[in-house]
Amino acid sequence: MNDVKLTSTLAFRLGTLGAVVTERFSARLAAHGLKPKHVGLLAILEAGTATSQLDIAKLMNVAPSLVVSLADRLEELRAVRRERDPVDRRRQTLALTTEGRELLAACTGAAAELDAELTDGLRPEEVKALRGVLRTMAGRSGLPAD
Repeated sequence: MNDVKLTSTLAFRLGTLGAVVTERFSARLAAHGLKPKHVGLLAILEAGTATSQLDIAKLMNVAPSLVVSLADRLEELRAVRRERDPVDRRRQTLALTTEGRELLAACTGAAAELDAELTDGLRPEEVKALRGVLRTMAGRSGLPAD
């Protein structure tokens, strides 16, 4: 290998920064009794990408049992409602409630505040470029680009 240092690689820097951001975001979500995966589930429901617990698990790349436990917590908070699929009664779907939309809005606000902290000191064109690059990288990795 050449003279590249691990700490200068994108993989290392993004991974390290991701861990820091996840920790900060998690601390903000804790005030609502949530973790990032709870918010991810709410965002999926809002986007209408999936509604069945199994489809959500596939989309989140997690075990279906984790989606069940996430949904249990969100149901306790009245953020989601479980419903039987009228076409396949064996299948359960999740629906976002009004409380869930309000909770998601609060979490989005927390994320926006964290964004502002992270980009403090950057010029507007740098923030725009960063968002664009991250959008492209997310899309190429099979993640939602927006």
